[in-house]
Amino acid sequence: MTDSNDTSADYLVASGKVQRFPREGIELCIVKNFLDQAECGKLVTLIDQQRRPSTIADPNGDNYFRTSETCDLDHSDGFVAGIDRKICGFSGIDKAYGEPLQGQRYAVGQEFKAHTDFFDPGGGDFAKYCAISGQRTWTFMIYLNEPVAGGATRFPQFKKSFTPVSGTMLCWNNRNSDGSVNDRTLHHGMKVRSGTKYVITKWYREKPWPWNS
Repeated sequence: MTDSNDTSADYLVASGKVQRFPREGIELCIVKNFLDQAECGKLVTLIDQQRRPSTIADPNGDNYFRTSETCDLDHSDGFVAGIDRKICGFSGIDKAYGEPLQGQRYAVGQEFKAHTDFFDPGGGDFAKYCAISGQRTWTFMIYLNEPVAGGATRFPQFKKSFTPVSGTMLCWNNRNSDGSVNDRTLHHGMKVRSGTKYVITKWYREKPWPWNS
């Protein structure tokens, strides 16, 4: 599937060592030990060096909706490029359809309230973010460390929370089987209560992303 712009939970599970979330209504997989401790540690260092305040599309008037910090990882760095290739190779989605890797850092009290990764088709910023590369399709998110307390990723529609475990990856399809956006992918990056949480995220699009050209 390396020439594809899509993947599936069945494909990911068939690769081995992948657990599929056993609920209808969402394609979501859990992959333990996707990155090793050295890889996670180096990514944490890069995020700390380059972090900035996080932003959101379609501001909703809540200045505390997303309080984390973000890092746009440099793909000219051979190490970062290698992590990107590793995710693309696992996903089966061609690199051309991927956004650049992004890191996130959550200090005590910081969170990203319940949101979806796809862009709201009715939102004011939809054309701005989707005119060239289309809608987001798949999300691949990797925990880089384990905060002392808090920081879980909660999917409220399924009443399921995932506790951060270093090196573990969550991946999900942001669409339904008919291609429409899946509101059940709503998820909450919950407040860190003690310590700090680090993750990286790789999003894929319907059409090629310009940075890959």
